[in-house]
Amino acid sequence: MKRNKVILSIVAIFFGLLVLGSCSAVTTYNGLVGEQTKVEQAQADVSTALQRRSDLIGNLVESVKGQMNHETEVFTKIADARAKIGSSSVTSEENQKAQGELSSALSRLISLTENYPELKSNQNVEQLMVELSGSENRIFVARKDYNKVAAEYNQKFRSFPTVLFANMMNFKEAETFKETEEAKTVPKVDFGTSSSSQ
Repeated sequence: MKRNKVILSIVAIFFGLLVLGSCSAVTTYNGLVGEQTKVEQAQADVSTALQRRSDLIGNLVESVKGQMNHETEVFTKIADARAKIGSSSVTSEENQKAQGELSSALSRLISLTENYPELKSNQNVEQLMVELSGSENRIFVARKDYNKVAAEYNQKFRSFPTVLFANMMNFKEAETFKETEEAKTVPKVDFGTSSSSQ
């Protein structure tokens, strides 16, 4: 009789640990899924902001191209960067680099428009520039928000014992946005003043 009680106690303890372990695994899994969903949503917000900028750039380029037709280099850089971004074969890192190239070329285009008074007085171009500036701010905020939720997810992912469970369930760390080489260098703006002064 005493032996049966000991066996029952051992079985009850084992069963209790099994239930506790299962509950812990479910909680951990659901927590990772929740954090991963936040990362995916933040990534979608960044993509939406980037798509809006891409659409605005296309309209801006078409609006100023006729009056700035000799500025082919900047238009070529914008077109090349947009083509890379639109390609389905680019990696996340290549896409980030192309976004940096596009931002650099766009900064150059905006600087060049200062040389064209007729563009500055064009309401359509002015409105597009304002919208583009707002779009750049949205991208900044969306990337910042994404990096925040990605860091929270990665912290949870890396914590022990979650990391063991996450690796077993094939969860991956979230990539964060980092500055590109283009962002580290100050864009050079040449208004052609050096050649006219010689």
